[in-house]
Amino acid sequence: MNKLLFVLVLLLVASQYRLWVGDGSLAHLVSLKREMAKQQAEVDTLTDRNRVLLAEVLALKHGSKMIEEKARTQLGMIKEGETFFMFAD
Repeated sequence: MNKLLFVLVLLLVASQYRLWVGDGSLAHLVSLKREMAKQQAEVDTLTDRNRVLLAEVLALKHGSKMIEEKARTQLGMIKEGETFFMFAD
């Protein structure tokens, strides 16, 4: 009877091994879920950035106002007839 009980316990432990240790275990599943949440947050951030860039591209394609703004802010250009003042600290 003791041998049978020992064999049954040994089979139970052997069948539970993969559930608790190694690939496909519960700990592995939890770590994969954490990694997936991190990657989803990164995807959301990049999706928002792409949405902003797409709006900027569309504005550049369809209007000269955006082009003028970019020229003024990034290239320091001024319109003809305007006076540019620079104040130094």
